[in-house]
Amino acid sequence: LGQYPLALALARAWLCESPSPEQGACGRCASCHAVDVRTHPDLFVLMPETLAIELGWPLDERTQDKIDKKELKPGKFIRVDATREAVAFTQFTRSRGNTKVVLVYPADRLNMESANTLLKTLEEPPGALRFVLATEAAHALLPTIRSRCQNHALEWPAQAEALGWLEQAVQGDESLAGKPQSREALATWLLAAGGRPDEALALARLGLSTSTWAGLPRSIARGDWSALADWAPARQLDLLHKICHDLMVVASGGLPRFFPPSDLPPPPRLSALLQWQKALQQAARTVEHPFNSGLQQEAWAGLARSVLTP
Repeated sequence: LGQYPLALALARAWLCESPSPEQGACGRCASCHAVDVRTHPDLFVLMPETLAIELGWPLDERTQDKIDKKELKPGKFIRVDATREAVAFTQFTRSRGNTKVVLVYPADRLNMESANTLLKTLEEPPGALRFVLATEAAHALLPTIRSRCQNHALEWPAQAEALGWLEQAVQGDESLAGKPQSREALATWLLAAGGRPDEALALARLGLSTSTWAGLPRSIARGDWSALADWAPARQLDLLHKICHDLMVVASGGLPRFFPPSDLPPPPRLSALLQWQKALQQAARTVEHPFNSGLQQEAWAGLARSVLTP
């Protein structure tokens, strides 16, 4: 729902040399430029390495060197070493302006040790320091973390508003240049993303037709994974979660969230779906581990087919 862009906009405005109440950061000063090129000395961005790489934030030299030498795989969670660096950053004298900022995203990716490392600094921040913790899962944060923060929830956008944003995003997306998306197609991606516009944009970038997407639940039930062959394991697993969720809802008499009812195979017994859900949750804990992706996919495909085949 835009937690990261909002958090970055707040950090940018706090560090800006000429902010205004109407537009926040001016976008023209040296400080704004430093944030834009990821080099502001008074901004520390604390996030998992996978996300930092994706969003263009530099890693510390030691971590980057280990990743380059294949000694370390980029993590999906915020490591305690990175959290300690953030705490050390808060002790330094600010280089410019009136404040320093630590941006934590997604804050729910702090494990127990990382969260506890951050706790005292959150409770007693030294000097002119601001924290912004952004997350879609505030309930997953430690109660001691939540109690030390002001909580602001983002409203879920109406479908028309989300579609309008998505249309603009698609038009300005270089990876989708020459691949026009109809409003009906965008509505399909928005449904598939559970109403999240940024996730809908990511789905549009996969290059699938909406008809191929609509056929995925039944294809997977038949054991046909050809449309998913080039997907990252995490993306494959996300699709299985969505199919499992929708079938559980239908089996309980409700309406599915990610697929129209007509796209889904007949739901199996709820007990079988619950077991499948448990297996998928277990797989999510290790999806980024360096397993053989072919064997991993084969195991997921076999389990899905066994659950979904009458």
